[in-house]
Amino acid sequence: MSTPMKFLIVDDFSTMRRIVRNLLKEIGHADADEAEDGAIALGKLKAGAFNFVVTDINMPNMNGFELLSAIKADEKLKHLPVLMVTAEARKEDIVLAAQNGAAGYIVKPFTKATLEDKLANIFKKLGL
Repeated sequence: MSTPMKFLIVDDFSTMRRIVRNLLKEIGHADADEAEDGAIALGKLKAGAFNFVVTDINMPNMNGFELLSAIKADEKLKHLPVLMVTAEARKEDIVLAAQNGAAGYIVKPFTKATLEDKLANIFKKLGL
């Protein structure tokens, strides 16, 4: 990938945000910002130029599905790929994520290889 991507990592657990940030850095995506819930994330997305969102599902204030819906409902943000992250691999969550326009879904805990594969597939699908 030629142009650097700016990621927004959304998770209410700071350790998880740090893990995702470090994995992205290892994969070659050093430009990342963080938000501790969907409401803060949405504010950052509207204010800044991001290329990709990695969000947890279960968070206070605004969860990952609500954030996904808000992104997809916004003309300026709806093009953003959103990778959903959760600790529970519930089939209905995976279906809901796909129906609401999530680019992908990943279950915690995950490895660098899993994240790298998932991102590569999403980039390929989007022609990036």
